[in-house]
Amino acid sequence: MKHRIGFNALSRKSSERKALKRNMVTSLFRYERIETTKAKALEVRKMAEKMITRAKVDSVHNRRIIARDVYDEAVVNKLFKEIGPLFAERKGGYTRILKTGNRLGDAAEMVILELVEKTKKEEKAEKKAKKADKASN
Repeated sequence: MKHRIGFNALSRKSSERKALKRNMVTSLFRYERIETTKAKALEVRKMAEKMITRAKVDSVHNRRIIARDVYDEAVVNKLFKEIGPLFAERKGGYTRILKTGNRLGDAAEMVILELVEKTKKEEKAEKKAKKADKASN
């Protein structure tokens, strides 16, 4: 039995697992949406949610804590300047996991991990654009 195991080891050594999660979190903040396996997404989500909570308050301490894991300075700035303020009123649940089916090669369950608020704004902009197109036709 696997009692009291707080995380999924993802069949990797600890250093490989840390690097994987750091890279995936950086990609999530850079592109605001990534496609990956369900197991990886669930692990990355934990790390990303904690970082977004820290990014709500822009302080030197919080920037240094996040910079330990996100090595790209531009992504850190984006997290504190754009993503953090976007979720200022929200108390949690900053990410969404959408199932996309199974991968052809090994039938692994694939998902899309995305930021919640960003997609809402994009959807509203798309709906407005569609309405404008229909009105002009």
